[in-house]
Amino acid sequence: MERDNMVKSVSRALDIIQLVSLKKEGLGVTEIANQIDINKSSVYRILSTLARYGYIEQDSETGRYKLGYKFLEISSKLLESIDLRKEAKPFLQKLENETNEVIHLVVYDQGEVVYIEKLEGNETLRMHSKVGKRAPMHCTSVGKVILANLPSSVVLDILDRKGLPMHTKNTITNKDAFLKELIRVKQQGYALDLEENEYGIRCIAAPIFDHLGKVIAAVSVSGPTIRMTDERLKQLQPRMIEIGKQISARLGFVDYA
Repeated sequence: MERDNMVKSVSRALDIIQLVSLKKEGLGVTEIANQIDINKSSVYRILSTLARYGYIEQDSETGRYKLGYKFLEISSKLLESIDLRKEAKPFLQKLENETNEVIHLVVYDQGEVVYIEKLEGNETLRMHSKVGKRAPMHCTSVGKVILANLPSSVVLDILDRKGLPMHTKNTITNKDAFLKELIRVKQQGYALDLEENEYGIRCIAAPIFDHLGKVIAAVSVSGPTIRMTDERLKQLQPRMIEIGKQISARLGFVDYA
């Protein structure tokens, strides 16, 4: 019976925390008691215990209770411990199983992308990419989708330093045209590489954001032109956007759009 009472108290405490978290201005004891059907004395005891450990704090002016900074401390430790590759791997594997094509996970670093994960798929495809290798941003779908979500000042700096060298006849080498391409990518939520980096290879990529809303990585599907047709790329668009959002959510990103 004592164990049941302890579990019940924990359950009530969690209910109160959840309730308080929904109100920016906080809640009073009576409001909480009315909403979760617990008597005020019990609510006060739970709040006092939570406040003692820093999970709840009381506004000295209004008397209302709000979330305490302990949650910020815990969440920051959680976010620091998150491993991008580990969190993304299940989603990458699912995408590989769905498409049977090459799946890439890249991160942004000093004006370039770095491949940190590559799943080969079940179809044969020879590509230059490999884990640990760097690639340009302007002619890859992963690079373009990251650039599209970086501050304009950073983008211009990268273009000034790296330029827009031609890799194939399809590479966008005009600065104005490329900046227009980035606007389109940002609006649609994904980027395409239509044989812009390697002949015979087409790719589609979506951005990945961290808990601060900063773009830090991208996920892509790559395949030969014979399989990555316009129709298939169109079919993959919503799926890639969804995968990007799912991985971002695992990193703590909250999409308020």
